[in-house]
Amino acid sequence: MTDITPALVERVEAVVRAVPGVRDLYRSGSLVSNLVGAGAAALGLRAGGEPVVVVSLEGPGVRVEASLGIDFLPGARETLRAVRAAVDEALSEEGITLSSIALTVAYVHSREDSA
Repeated sequence: MTDITPALVERVEAVVRAVPGVRDLYRSGSLVSNLVGAGAAALGLRAGGEPVVVVSLEGPGVRVEASLGIDFLPGARETLRAVRAAVDEALSEEGITLSSIALTVAYVHSREDSA
């Protein structure tokens, strides 16, 4: 069984951020849940610097979820493939199987902004 440690989640998030074409990461979830979380952090009820990538147990491995802001080029398909490959490689190095990955493109920066 795989333990989901804060260090593992931070590593996965760092790997996603390092992929060329990934500009931003956003907290997954609804607007309401994100507002409640931000309010709790502002009141000191929850830490504000928590990872935005979700890593959870799924079957014999882990599931990774992330919402991305990406550059216009190289394009969504190529960027998402690169993110998946980078996450799979990082987890494999830890002896962990990637059971599934859910990547959401939340924002695409304009061609001019991406140059």
